[in-house]
Amino acid sequence: MFGYRVPAPDEAMLISGGRRGLGGAPFRVVTGHGKFVLPIFRKTRFLTLSMCESEVTETCVTKQGISLHVRAVIAFKVGNDTESIVNAGQRFLSDQDQMSILTGRIFAGHLRSIIGSMTVEEIVTERQKLAAEVLDTSKLEMAKIGLIVDSLQIQSIDDGDTGYIDAMSAPHKAAIQRQAQIAQAQATQASVEAEQVAARNQAEYARQTAIVKAQYSAEVDRAQAEAAQAGPLAQAHAQQEVLAAQTELAERAAQLRQQQLVAEIVRPAEAEAERIKVLAIADAERMKIQAEAAASHDRVALDRMLIDQLPLIVKEAAGGLAGANVNVLNGADGLGEIAAGLVAQGLTILDSVRQNLGGQNSENRAPKANAPLELQGYSRTQDTSVDGDDTEDGSARAN
Repeated sequence: MFGYRVPAPDEAMLISGGRRGLGGAPFRVVTGHGKFVLPIFRKTRFLTLSMCESEVTETCVTKQGISLHVRAVIAFKVGNDTESIVNAGQRFLSDQDQMSILTGRIFAGHLRSIIGSMTVEEIVTERQKLAAEVLDTSKLEMAKIGLIVDSLQIQSIDDGDTGYIDAMSAPHKAAIQRQAQIAQAQATQASVEAEQVAARNQAEYARQTAIVKAQYSAEVDRAQAEAAQAGPLAQAHAQQEVLAAQTELAERAAQLRQQQLVAEIVRPAEAEAERIKVLAIADAERMKIQAEAAASHDRVALDRMLIDQLPLIVKEAAGGLAGANVNVLNGADGLGEIAAGLVAQGLTILDSVRQNLGGQNSENRAPKANAPLELQGYSRTQDTSVDGDDTEDGSARAN
């Protein structure tokens, strides 16, 4: 629309002519919206509100008298408030490039002033402190010309050929180099150890691979050998089973033959032996019974024979007294005593003979046939003489 003007987002529109602006400024400030401007009667100009940059390269002397070449970069812009825009517009509207030049000069002066109060060590190690002090000292001055500083960066500090910074950094460089060498040595050692571990792992892997291959080869060889021996082994097993069956059959046949021999020979022989034993026992028992019966019969016959011979024995004894010189003192009583003594003597002889015959029968189980003859001989060969003398008591005495 004719006469309607709108500033850009990073610009401030300054309208001059007509009534004055804020604080008696010769123009009005419009930002962020448009404004109808009468042509011919009003005049519009635009002031940039965008970021500007200024570079400062300055030789400064420190508190120790050492010259330092300092390079810094300042980022600034016109303030967004109306007062800052009015201040900046009155100073830089016709030549806005002067803002960077003037800002560089202002910061160069403050930079020299602050570095002059610091040592090299402080400047090198505390650059942020240096920048903060420069900003603080220049803030009021920058506000007067409508500018605000967003940042100040100290890019480089160089002492030229003095070598002070290098000397100051030498211990640190040595320590850093030493640490670097240690780190390098550790890295080398770690690398060597890693290589050794890798070599050992590779050797172990190769060994395991060789072992596995050998095992596979052995299994293949064993399988091939077993396959090659399968037929002969099967035949040998079959023959072994046949031999085992034949052996078992032969053992069973031998056992059967042994049982047959036992049944045919041993059992009948044992039965015959048992029969003979029983017969022998029975025959011995029979002979014993017969012997005992014969002995008993002989004793009975002997007793009878002795009894039958007893009168003859007495008679022979009495006959022997016939030729003897016997004096009978008591008459009939004395003669009776002699006869009684002869009978008693015959009975004693009978008992002795019976005992002797009993002992011989226990040994020979048979009596002697000539016993009566011996008894007869004994009775016949006995010589008895009786002589009687008178005694005071009238008894008979035999000499």
